[in-house]
Amino acid sequence: MACGAGAVLSHLSAAELWGIERRIRWPSEAGNEIADVHVTVPTTAGIRTREGIALHRSSPLLARDTGRREGIPVTTPTRTLADLRPILSPARFSAAVREAEFLGLPVTDPPGSDRTRTELERRLLAICRRHRLPGPEVNVRVDRFEVDFLWPSERLIVEADGWRSHRGRTAFEEDRARDARLKLLGYEVLRFTWRQVTRERAAVTETIRTLLAARAA
Repeated sequence: MACGAGAVLSHLSAAELWGIERRIRWPSEAGNEIADVHVTVPTTAGIRTREGIALHRSSPLLARDTGRREGIPVTTPTRTLADLRPILSPARFSAAVREAEFLGLPVTDPPGSDRTRTELERRLLAICRRHRLPGPEVNVRVDRFEVDFLWPSERLIVEADGWRSHRGRTAFEEDRARDARLKLLGYEVLRFTWRQVTRERAAVTETIRTLLAARAA
């Protein structure tokens, strides 16, 4: 209301309303400091700034980018994530994307989203990019399984095996049964641990590069 017709809650405030990112600052007991409210208006001029409001100007602000939640005009989850991408660290942005997916919000892939879900996956993808390996598809389905990384033409799958989600006999046996099934379907499956990804990056890179070349021949 303070910012005129067409104004919507956006950026960090929209993310908080959707439940995908918390405020950076909360009211403090000492100074009663309150974070600014982020608002986007559909114009590039003509509205002055106001105390307590972080004002963003966007022209155009398309109807498909806005909606309502709890009666409040707000940017859609997809637009909210696109606005967050430049202002959050890669880790916080990925966490916001994962939270939106967990909440079942209607989100198409926002600009800059790499679809990784864990720090280990992010590090492994960063290795691929740093060493200019062909870009894989990330967290996609093959048969009845969801795989971490897939090079479809070479039928190569790479799994990032964090200890927490893969420890124990049941997980060990399920992984082997899964690998056997994928092998029958013609896929090569590689598994890399946290230690390998963080301490043996050159070896990881060379292994992926070699197998990609061999399976492309």
